[in-house]
Amino acid sequence: MRITVTVNGRTRSADCEPRRTLADFLRYDLGLTGVHVGCEQGACGSCTVLLDGATARSCCVLAVQADGSDITTVEGMATTSLSPLQESFRRHHALQCGFCTPGMLAVATELLRDNPEPTEAEIRTAIAGNLCRCTGYHAIVTAIAAAARGGDGGSPPSPPEA
Repeated sequence: MRITVTVNGRTRSADCEPRRTLADFLRYDLGLTGVHVGCEQGACGSCTVLLDGATARSCCVLAVQADGSDITTVEGMATTSLSPLQESFRRHHALQCGFCTPGMLAVATELLRDNPEPTEAEIRTAIAGNLCRCTGYHAIVTAIAAAARGGDGGSPPSPPEA
């Protein structure tokens, strides 16, 4: 079956089996290796991409379901230099081994678009479905918070008052 998607602003068409996941289609058919495949059940979040502007576990979406959609992977989040969010991850050592980073960046992109000034609790809730096997959550939360504040490099926002 032939499908056409817009990936990172570029229209791409390719043949794929009807049961091929979007993750496998992006990674193996289109060569976008920033789409990581971890659990293949939607539990780890490493395959998270932006599908028509909303985060989606690409291992749980069939490629044919994405036909005609707009997809953003980590490769599309920066052009000639790192995006402010990616730069914040670099600056705050939130990359660790990097396996979870593409999914974390997709979730953080959606969070900051919808809520430009998230609290620490809101950041932690947003990334709760993405596992970091290096357990680098503190640095990831700090990086997202700093990006929300324009990359000032400070500490995470205060938790909400009870």
